[in-house]
Amino acid sequence: MAASVPDPLFEVKNFYYLGNYQACINEAQKNKNQSNERDIFLYRAYIAQKKFGVVLDEVRANRGKEFQAVRQLAVYMSGDSSTRSKISEDLEENIASCEPTEYVPFLMAATIAYIEEKYDVALRLLHDVDNLECSAMMLNVYLKLDRVDLARKELKRLQEKDEDATLTQLATAWLNLAMGGEKLQEAYYIFQELSDKFGSTPILLNGQAVALMNQNKFEDAESLVLEAIDKDSNNPETLINLIVLSQHLGKPTEVSNRYLSQLKDSNHNHPFVLDYAAKENELNRMIKQYAI
Repeated sequence: MAASVPDPLFEVKNFYYLGNYQACINEAQKNKNQSNERDIFLYRAYIAQKKFGVVLDEVRANRGKEFQAVRQLAVYMSGDSSTRSKISEDLEENIASCEPTEYVPFLMAATIAYIEEKYDVALRLLHDVDNLECSAMMLNVYLKLDRVDLARKELKRLQEKDEDATLTQLATAWLNLAMGGEKLQEAYYIFQELSDKFGSTPILLNGQAVALMNQNKFEDAESLVLEAIDKDSNNPETLINLIVLSQHLGKPTEVSNRYLSQLKDSNHNHPFVLDYAAKENELNRMIKQYAI
């Protein structure tokens, strides 16, 4: 049996999957394997850092479909509500001419559908694409829909493709978190092992914290989330976890309000923020309705 050829972009991809976006950018810029795939991960890392201008300035109309898909994600993420709505409405139409072997357009469109909570659209977009990252996203969508049974099947497909891949390990941990019970400790160990191997990141620290929070180990979880916010002070999952923890730990109301304000400032389009604003508006409407 022939030995598998090492992926020259392993470090670039791995840093991206683990959420170490600056390391991904640094590695991509010094990587000598000049390819579209390298540049796409580079631009995706800039988008994750909310440096949309870099992508919008550098990705011109003469670049291929994959780059245009990445650019559209940058336009969506940086746009106002009307821009985001328009892009969201045309997702399936925009990839009509793409082949499933060109996985990037499908993944970028599904990412937007996922953010918009159009989970049925995301699944349709990804269904015929044979790619590890697309499978990991499908698993995430199934978990959002509380379809643990389908997520298990998707994890089996991931394991058949590459059992040792970082994405497969992350997907296993995400599924374990959803299953709860004794699986929570297994999830915690997976996140810890990845941290030991590749360095801790907000994704891994928050994963560990969620595993602990679901076991009512709130003080232990807090130390991990505080480490995560040191690495990225505007990470939305970190701030949401800090809001939840501050309430469970009985901290003063102003503490959780402070984290909420920071979340609104840095991630005003995040689903948590939008949902909170909708509930706040509904509460204010009811107060006015029943006020004497």
